Amino acid sequence: MEEELKCPVCGSLFKDPILLPCSHNVCLACARNITVQTPEGETPVQSRASGSSDYDYLDMDKMSLYSETDSGYGSYTPCQLKSPNGVRVFPPAIAHRHCSLTCPLCHRSVSLDERGLRGFPRNRLLEAIVSRYQQNRAASSSSSTAVKCQLCDRNPVDAAVMCEQCDVFYCNACQQRCHPSRGPLAKHRLVPPPNQAARGAASGGGQQPPATARKPATCVDHEAENFSMYCCGCKAPVCMKCLEEGKHAKHDVKPLAVMWKQHKCQISQALNGVSDKAKDAKEFLVQLKNMLQQIQENGVEFEACLVAQCDSLIEALTRQKAKLLTKVTKEKEYKLKISDALIKRVTSSQDQWVKGALEPKVGPEFDLTLNTDSLLQTILQLDFCQGKVESGSSVPAAPLLQLEKCCTRNNSVTLAWRVIAPHINPIEGYILELDDGNGGQYREVYVGKETVCTVDGLHFNSSYNARVKAYNAVGVGPYSKTVVLKTSDVAWFTFDPTSAHRDIVLTNENQTVSCNSYDDRVVLGTAAFSKGIHYWEVSIDRYDNHPDPAFGVARINTMKDMMLGKDDKAWAMYVDNNRSWFMHNNSHTNRISRHNQAPSTILKTNISFPEFRFNE
Repeated sequence: MEEELKCPVCGSLFKDPILLPCSHNVCLACARNITVQTPEGETPVQSRASGSSDYDYLDMDKMSLYSETDSGYGSYTPCQLKSPNGVRVFPPAIAHRHCSLTCPLCHRSVSLDERGLRGFPRNRLLEAIVSRYQQNRAASSSSSTAVKCQLCDRNPVDAAVMCEQCDVFYCNACQQRCHPSRGPLAKHRLVPPPNQAARGAASGGGQQPPATARKPATCVDHEAENFSMYCCGCKAPVCMKCLEEGKHAKHDVKPLAVMWKQHKCQISQALNGVSDKAKDAKEFLVQLKNMLQQIQENGVEFEACLVAQCDSLIEALTRQKAKLLTKVTKEKEYKLKISDALIKRVTSSQDQWVKGALEPKVGPEFDLTLNTDSLLQTILQLDFCQGKVESGSSVPAAPLLQLEKCCTRNNSVTLAWRVIAPHINPIEGYILELDDGNGGQYREVYVGKETVCTVDGLHFNSSYNARVKAYNAVGVGPYSKTVVLKTSDVAWFTFDPTSAHRDIVLTNENQTVSCNSYDDRVVLGTAAFSKGIHYWEVSIDRYDNHPDPAFGVARINTMKDMMLGKDDKAWAMYVDNNRSWFMHNNSHTNRISRHNQAPSTILKTNISFPEFRFNE
């Protein structure tokens, strides 16, 4: 059948066939090639062409066909258009020339009138047969290749449907997830993919022809109309009937080709930007991979260097161990030599030996002591210095503690230090460390740039070891020599004017207090306690009008205008004319009966759990 569908001129399948008066068919392009001009007034023997006027001007020639070189997209402008009032507009007629055409099969010639090749009718039936034949042949060749789903992430399965509007192939799962048949996507047309359509046509007797070429997108509301315009307000393509119905009358509507080109430029720019970012990301990824490899290589090299340094320290310690063992061996040999000589003398003179005549010149003890505390402490402090040490750079030297400026007061200590010599790299700060007062672990109590520091809140009657070190951009330097500071055995303090109520009057260098008011007033001392058991004596010189003096301990934010112990921040014992009470948070306990006299008391308090006792 394929031979009957081929043009006798070009030998290919008919394309735009026209029917000659002799009932033979040729392609429209081939008809142009075999058309010849005849002398004016000469008429061929054969009849003239008087074809039907239903020839479509759209297929007369392809003068309006053009290709946009920047995108490869082809479009055409119809020669037959409708004006706004519905009148058909035809292209201008071509000037009449005397031409004739000879049939390549029967050699009959026919003269062309002023309509030219438009005078021959178009053989639409043959065109449809050729199109069907091409579709069946393409379907049979592509039926073995299944169309895959375009939305599956990995291992895409065969596509089940294709959306004509989205132009995307979906499997059943992706179609249910990404393109449901509801909402704004309900009007989209889902059709089988080409391979399924071809198999359905082969098994169903050609009831559903396969569609190998993509059809032009049609309007959702008017299925017979193709999209030709684009509504900028709705951001959707529309057809001519949509415009005629007035749905987009007040919207900004532009030709679809113009908007397509505009969107294509925008997408191209976006793709260029994405491409640049992808390029930068790829380069950055390469840098990261190179850095990862370099880290691994440097890590192996640094580990080897660390092992070598530790091995050198171990080797030096082993050598020093051998030297010390040699000294011990010599000392042992010396003691043994003296002892042997003494034994021989005693053995040789046993008969004449008198007790006390000979005394051993050496003792069994080894008067040797190996002090490893400083070395062990240095080993335990062995650590890395942050940053790479450059040539000529080093950590700062150990600071020098200024003993003449270091002092203690009650349970606080003040330390001062200075730098021995200026350093190449400026010092960024100092780190001051104190132990717990019992020879325990050191802890940092100050980090900063100052060279004087006072530490409060320490324990009374305790000895603290203090040391300081400096640091710069290269690293942390060594510690200074350790200084021992002892806090006071007892707390020496006076009344604090800054904490006193304004009705309280302090005299005798803030050691005596009186009040100008009959209301309860509070004043605190200048010393603070952290823990322990403390004693102090309170003397009351005057005891007029039966007041209730109270004594105790309190936090610094206790209330100053009420009796001591009435809030939860104070623990106090107060005395009235017959008894004494312990009071905390306005709760009275531990009543003690006593005589009516001005008390002179020694107050004892245990800071861990306040407890007060009067010296009766």
